[in-house]
Amino acid sequence: MSPTNRTVVVTGIGATTPLGGDAASFWEALVAGKSGVRLLEQDWAADLPVRIAAQIAVEPSEIIPRPQARKLDRSAQFALIAAKEAWKDAGFTARAGEDSSADPDRVGTVIASGIGGVTTLLDQYDVLKEKGVRRVSPHTVPMLMPNSPAANVGIELGARAGVHTPVSACASGAEAIGYAIEMIRTGRADVVVAGGTEAAIHPLPIVAFGNMMAMSKNNDDPEGASRPYDSGRDGFVLGEGAGVIVLESEDHAKARGARIYAEAVGQGISADAHHITQPEPSGNGIAHALQNLLDNTDLKPAEIVHVNAHATSTPQGDVAEIKALRKVFGDDVDHMAISATKSMTGHLLGGAGGIETVASILALVNRTAPPTINLDDLDPEVNADVVRGEARQLPEGRIAALNDSFGFGGHNVVLAFRTV
Repeated sequence: MSPTNRTVVVTGIGATTPLGGDAASFWEALVAGKSGVRLLEQDWAADLPVRIAAQIAVEPSEIIPRPQARKLDRSAQFALIAAKEAWKDAGFTARAGEDSSADPDRVGTVIASGIGGVTTLLDQYDVLKEKGVRRVSPHTVPMLMPNSPAANVGIELGARAGVHTPVSACASGAEAIGYAIEMIRTGRADVVVAGGTEAAIHPLPIVAFGNMMAMSKNNDDPEGASRPYDSGRDGFVLGEGAGVIVLESEDHAKARGARIYAEAVGQGISADAHHITQPEPSGNGIAHALQNLLDNTDLKPAEIVHVNAHATSTPQGDVAEIKALRKVFGDDVDHMAISATKSMTGHLLGGAGGIETVASILALVNRTAPPTINLDDLDPEVNADVVRGEARQLPEGRIAALNDSFGFGGHNVVLAFRTV
């Protein structure tokens, strides 16, 4: 099919998160301002300097049959749960081809992970050392591959238009959704299942992030540890889970009578070219991504009333994002209700863009901006309207929301969604 410029819409959502095992329970807890961060009770965590994390609310073992789960890394399990929920939510009753409204050659999958099957890799290395070569699982390689979540979802749903896995650290989930939008817009596919997943709650990643001074060590107050924009913030809290959406061309969705949540307006992408872990402090890289979004879509700043900020609760990153918004939008930032949902979910790394996209879409559908919790003393450099304490109603009319995601390596991705 020749290149086109088709309108892309969202028809399905799915999530499994520290706040709930599906999109509905996730949203309910998010709006209520609940924290999913808890003290780690595993024996291996007892002597770690960081002993808190936002673990999944519903274990995959409660949903996925054990024979299937044994062949999937935890990150792929999360992705499969969220993708199947989104697929069903979009109105598809069977895998592509078996459901006549989904041509398998026109269905794609783009699901990202920042780290991939790290728990499989580390656990199987322990097996090798402790029990010998014969005990290493023959499923190890297909489980640890970063493309395993996308590939397994593609197989499950019968997607043959392409299966992709962009890896860009904590921007991975958002970049996956942006890639999916372009697959549909340019005519490569009619339907794409897209999102992000991560499962890295393991002693090695926790110690490594902790030694970088990137994580909060507030073990005495787990629920209050993730505090974006607060003057006392001391780093992010690690989370796990997945968020997945179904994207379609508007024509395809309408032809099959699908419910449409929102329009996927487009993406803006840039790179800082500054430092492997630290953001460019002036926010110039992020500003370029925001401007790229405006230059390549019909989105108007006045339409943007909500921002689901990346806001991880790190001293430099939170401020750089606000500086970038001011550089591009100026006084228009004053009418943007900014939510930092990592205050409740923790930071899902490559899965963050997935669940925060789900949150951004539901914010538009319900015209409600989730609160930012644990914000007791607003950093004076954060000169923006942060939704604090309680959720806030968004205005009527045609409105839009941004989902910002940034990652180690200087990756910047901004997604935009709009009411229909």
